[in-house]
Amino acid sequence: MLMSICFVSFVFLFLLGWFCCFCGVYFIMSDLVYFIDWNIITLNGSSVIMTFLFDWMSLLFMGFVFIISSLVILYSDDYMFGDLSIVRFILLVLMFVVSMMFLIISPNVISILLGWDGLGLVSYLLVIYYQNVRSYGAGMLTVLSNRIGDVALLMAIAWMINFGSWSFIYYLEFMSGSVEMELISFLVVLAAMTSSAQIPFSSWLPAAMAAPTPVSALVHSSTLVTAGVYLLIRFSPSFGYWLNVILLLVSGLTMFMAGLGANFEFDLKSIIALSTLSQLGLMIMTISIGLSGLAFFHLLTHALFKALLFMCAGGVIHSMGDSQDIRFMGGLSVYMPFTSSSLMVSNFALCGMPFLAGFYSSDFILEMFSMSYLNIFGFFLLFVSTGLTVCYSFRLFYFVMCGDFNFVSSCSMVETSYNMVFGMIGLLIMSIFGGGSLMWLICPTPSVICLPYYLSFLTLFVVFVGGWLGYEIASFSFGDVLFSARLYGASSFAGSMWFMPFFSTYGVSFLPLEVGYSATSVFDSGWMEFFGGQGLYWVLFNLGKVNQWFQYNSLKVFLGFFVMWVIILLFILIY
Repeated sequence: MLMSICFVSFVFLFLLGWFCCFCGVYFIMSDLVYFIDWNIITLNGSSVIMTFLFDWMSLLFMGFVFIISSLVILYSDDYMFGDLSIVRFILLVLMFVVSMMFLIISPNVISILLGWDGLGLVSYLLVIYYQNVRSYGAGMLTVLSNRIGDVALLMAIAWMINFGSWSFIYYLEFMSGSVEMELISFLVVLAAMTSSAQIPFSSWLPAAMAAPTPVSALVHSSTLVTAGVYLLIRFSPSFGYWLNVILLLVSGLTMFMAGLGANFEFDLKSIIALSTLSQLGLMIMTISIGLSGLAFFHLLTHALFKALLFMCAGGVIHSMGDSQDIRFMGGLSVYMPFTSSSLMVSNFALCGMPFLAGFYSSDFILEMFSMSYLNIFGFFLLFVSTGLTVCYSFRLFYFVMCGDFNFVSSCSMVETSYNMVFGMIGLLIMSIFGGGSLMWLICPTPSVICLPYYLSFLTLFVVFVGGWLGYEIASFSFGDVLFSARLYGASSFAGSMWFMPFFSTYGVSFLPLEVGYSATSVFDSGWMEFFGGQGLYWVLFNLGKVNQWFQYNSLKVFLGFFVMWVIILLFILIY
């Protein structure tokens, strides 16, 4: 049963994914867009119709989601071996994929919300899959951060009633510039910022690493975090000038913050999660200057090598007895040659090594930014963040590949099992050849980029300086002269995502808990207790004692009551 559900899911999704990719290629060549209306129910003249949008963008993205999720399920067959709840895990992953599919092919905000809420709910269930306190905290942080985006989408749906239809795709460009569309665009941007973990909602993304590694490979490559970017790409024609400026500032700061934090991080999965955050910032920066097609190109190439990067990290963590600290690694190319080679291919694709998948999109983006009308602050953020990306990539390379193995024993270090290797091989081939293939498809006519020589060589200069800094940072010796020990405040600020997790957890819960403690001290344990429960108990207790004394069979009591009633009767008779 365990083999059957994984294998059947893998075959079905893999074939469906390639079918969607071939349809997407056909739609590009033929310049086709299909709208399919499905009349779900008609009651008393009112029809409930669901619309599906099939164009080259939705088909290609859906194909990539299906292919990556199929390889992740194949990988999970061995990675989750021995888990008694593997069937539930695979069903949750399939629900995740179906929710993403609803979001991709929907031109209607109601059905987008259906997929959006499905992603939020299933991501919560997957983050708390390992049932412990840390997973529960991470799951609550994830789902509550994304609920802000749900509320923003609900408000956009309520405002779109003014237009007479929830199918935004029909009047997106026609209504652009109007006050109503600007308000709806702002709400969509807010929803996308929560899903894509932009500042100030960034802290949930590293916290979601509590989920199993196959889930991280799926979430960070093509599903939850990219849903916000995809929504921004669809709504980008309606963005005004001020909204693009806000997007540019927020995404640039997010990219810089994530790249800086990854250079101070020693947890393997957290470094990769911060690299995802950095790449999401790059995509949204690209959308903010009007290059939404180029952002979609980088979205697809990033999905390939980021899923492979998480798979390789999972194999390394699996073989190291669930240790994620990169300081314990070293010389892994000797013990795990295929996994370490795949890890480095995806790592170099991340930092834009020529002719790998990430090179075609990221280098194109940097050159287009150099040609565009951009202020110096955004330009500075982009190129410094690119250098930081190369810096932490080379730092990771140094810690994982160079030197000796630093763990207790290398006896347990074996290459990953067959299904995990097959899943990684599929993504390895796509990470090498996928970028060039997509470049030929999405950009069939070559773009002529005319730049002065100093701007042309700026990218290479930033990359080489970032790589050199990464090597130097990684080769620091531990001792009193360590940078993070001498400047602990700056290191903790940069390494903790500018204290954002602190504000998202303790900062949010401190005031309500403090008010609750004060209320408990003053009311439940203070005057309210004296005048309330304890005081009432004391009065009733003493009255009960008096009543009990009256109930004793005492002649004095009976005689006293007799005299009292006689006196009362005499008063009544007299008056």
